[in-house]
Amino acid sequence: MKGLHLTADLYRCRCEPAWLTDPDQLGAWCVAAVQAVGLEVVNQLFHTFPATAKGPGGVTATVLLAESHVCLHTWPEDHAVTADVYVCNFGGDHSAKARALMYALVNRFQPEWTEQRSLDRGEE
Repeated sequence: MKGLHLTADLYRCRCEPAWLTDPDQLGAWCVAAVQAVGLEVVNQLFHTFPATAKGPGGVTATVLLAESHVCLHTWPEDHAVTADVYVCNFGGDHSAKARALMYALVNRFQPEWTEQRSLDRGEE
């Protein structure tokens, strides 16, 4: 079960607001980004949360991969996003693809700053 788990917390995102609230736009882009780095989509789910007194609801975007998953959570009221990319390396090392995907995700939202972490999972 060896793999790579990447996380990023994105703050003060400067992207267009629709990237934080429109599940169709965000979902289509996520699927295209996954495919662009050479990972395989096996399923997807995009959910919008209801608006609150603070503004429009955020989106959870989940793309299941043959290699594992990508998940985004948006907080439009805070201009923030959390991103999670996990790939197992069964049958080949997908680490470079995971890093390329995380790079694309971060750039999509144009945060003022990020907190990123990388975790090697499983045994050698």
